[in-house]
Amino acid sequence: MKRIGAILSVLMLTFSASAQELNCQVSVIADPTLEVTSVEIEILKQLEETVYNFMNTRKWTNDNFEVEERINCQLQFQINKIPAPNSFSGFLQVQSSRPGFNSSYNTVLFNFQDDDLAFTYSRGTALNFSENQFRDNLTSMLAFYAYYIIGMDYDSFSLNGGTKYFSKAQEVVTLAQTTSAPGWKSNEAGKRNRYWLVDNILHELFSPLRKCNFEYHRKGIDQLYEDKEAGRKNIYSALNGLIKVVSTRPNSLNLLNFIQAKTNELKSLYEDAEVREKTNIVNLLKRLDPANSSKYQAILE
Repeated sequence: MKRIGAILSVLMLTFSASAQELNCQVSVIADPTLEVTSVEIEILKQLEETVYNFMNTRKWTNDNFEVEERINCQLQFQINKIPAPNSFSGFLQVQSSRPGFNSSYNTVLFNFQDDDLAFTYSRGTALNFSENQFRDNLTSMLAFYAYYIIGMDYDSFSLNGGTKYFSKAQEVVTLAQTTSAPGWKSNEAGKRNRYWLVDNILHELFSPLRKCNFEYHRKGIDQLYEDKEAGRKNIYSALNGLIKVVSTRPNSLNLLNFIQAKTNELKSLYEDAEVREKTNIVNLLKRLDPANSSKYQAILE
């Protein structure tokens, strides 16, 4: 299904041109305490450029995008260890956003820290992704997040619109089961990895979360320009639907990731709301994410 542009109505004509799907900014940062050689500095600089080109020049869907329709996202590599030549590990911060209707405001769709960053890369290495083969850990990680970002974006414009791309992300996970690299398997410590991120989003138990993603953005964020009060009511209604997820999968990765990505936004949106409206949203957020109740309490201030 073609991605529905934020500045147009749900029904759109098919575009003929031209741009790729992602407008991805990339940064590679070495921990200041890490002893990095001049050669390694050059490798990391080239890595930044290579990843940028890989994410932004590859065609990830069969849909046509205009330049202004591209999905804004960021990848920040934090390199904490260089255990061997051309081997790097640390964490990867992934974020994507999309504009609100008729507005310059951008709402965060996805904000996730992947603590299982581990890969090899040497100067002159080309990143070649194959949908039917695991080639290397770095390329598979990038493809996974490209598909996941696209899935989240499509879900925010049409109900379950991102299923095709979440399924592609899951295929990347399946092919990566042959590797010893971290982040791909169900039996790793904790459930904050790529396996669970996409497994959850495709599970029927999380269908209320996907419905929330759609209603929060199409009926909430996109409504704010015309009627802020109605937009806030729809946002509350969308978030209230997550009670179903809490009752079956409390403290789940995807649920908490979605809510916490919206914390600052909600504080700003409810800044001029009546006390009763503020209290209702705070109580709801505390019920959805009780461990972070103090953060949501700030909305009342």
